[in-house]
Amino acid sequence: MKKIKLDIVGLSYSQTQSGAYALVLGEVNGRRRLPIIIGSFEAQAIAIEIEKMTPSRPLTHDLFKNFAQAYSITIQEIIIYNLVDGIFYAKLICSDGKKVVEIDARTSDAIAMAVRFDCAIYTYEFILSTAGIVIEGNDFVYLENMSDATEEKAVTPATSGYSSLSVDELKSKLQEALTDEAYEKAAKIRDELNRRKAS
Repeated sequence: MKKIKLDIVGLSYSQTQSGAYALVLGEVNGRRRLPIIIGSFEAQAIAIEIEKMTPSRPLTHDLFKNFAQAYSITIQEIIIYNLVDGIFYAKLICSDGKKVVEIDARTSDAIAMAVRFDCAIYTYEFILSTAGIVIEGNDFVYLENMSDATEEKAVTPATSGYSSLSVDELKSKLQEALTDEAYEKAAKIRDELNRRKAS
């Protein structure tokens, strides 16, 4: 079965599930997007690595990476290989240089590891055609048969409370939040900084 390469194109608060986030993966050289609902811990783990933030102590995914590297294990790629009842299934393709091993993982954890190991993320056509959305201009056009768990749109969250602060104040608060390991707060501050960069 032919693999389709994906990139991370967005991460935002979920509109339909409180405390959850929508991770949007995009087809490389294509117009389809694959939205996946993930928990706040996994969203923070992905965002912190993408933004190259340095937490004061290693997060769980950082610990796993350090452990793997200590034993010369690398992750070669991530494959989102199945979708059953709105739940995505993924696996890590790992190697120690002598043998390749496939390890089952939650999709959110697999992607958190992919950004740490800088490895490719893949899926298959049947998953994109079932749960994907097509971008037409700036609009999302839903494909057929989308389940409730996968029909989230990526929307930039409002970051109330931080809009009155200067960029320098935001950066200072971001560093404080990272030092205090308040990663949800750090993510909100980062979102406000990103919103200002984009405007």
